[in-house]
Amino acid sequence: MNTKNFKIDNLQYCNWSKEIFEINKEAKLDAIHVTIAYHEDFNEVEKNISIWNNHFKNFKDLIFHGKTYKDIEKANKEKKTAVFFGFQNCSPIGDNIGLVEEIYKLGIIFMQLTYNNQSLLATGCYEKNKFIITHYLDRSNLL
Repeated sequence: MNTKNFKIDNLQYCNWSKEIFEINKEAKLDAIHVTIAYHEDFNEVEKNISIWNNHFKNFKDLIFHGKTYKDIEKANKEKKTAVFFGFQNCSPIGDNIGLVEEIYKLGIIFMQLTYNNQSLLATGCYEKNKFIITHYLDRSNLL
């Protein structure tokens, strides 16, 4: 069992720059969960990914795209920060559940169902009337 302690920032949303990446390195930050979409749609997410791909290319001595827990170990060993992508809500998929697979292929591994406001999948904490979407399963074929 690995007893190594890792430094992970579980959620950040900022104006990313070389200076920020250097601060993370100085802090010995092994991994960071970056908000790649707050309220953007899928096309805007693709643009954000393109910007991040440039960051990965231009600052490869500081950061790389993390996709699994093993990348946290790799970042620690290489003294870099693994950057994990996530959404604050499900706006990027809109009403197309098929985009979940496309998002995963882009290396986005976190997606909250909602942030503060209502999405198509859930109600946020600021909504006066709360609702939960339920899926009814025909259980007759299970008997």
